Amino acid sequence: MSRYKDKISKKAVALKYDNDQIAPVIVASGMGHVAEKIVELAADNNVPVYEDTSLATILSRLELGTEVPEELYKAIVDIYVYFLKFSPSNSLPDANTNKS
Repeated sequence: MSRYKDKISKKAVALKYDNDQIAPVIVASGMGHVAEKIVELAADNNVPVYEDTSLATILSRLELGTEVPEELYKAIVDIYVYFLKFSPSNSLPDANTNKS
């Protein structure tokens, strides 16, 4: 696959969770350049990034402001637990090694 196709096929979804919510909400979603910008903004703000292409594909089909569907709770919890175990003193995890 060409480098161009790799770039335009990238997807990113940002989630936000508040204690008064039942589930995380999709606050950003995009492909290609927009996906790269989402990941860049996360890194600039010390927000950990987790790469799961399948999950990003599913979540990117939902509208902004939509809560994560119940069917995906386990996947989201697994990622949350991963980051709870992650030490901030280490560098951010390599996104390529965190595929589910």
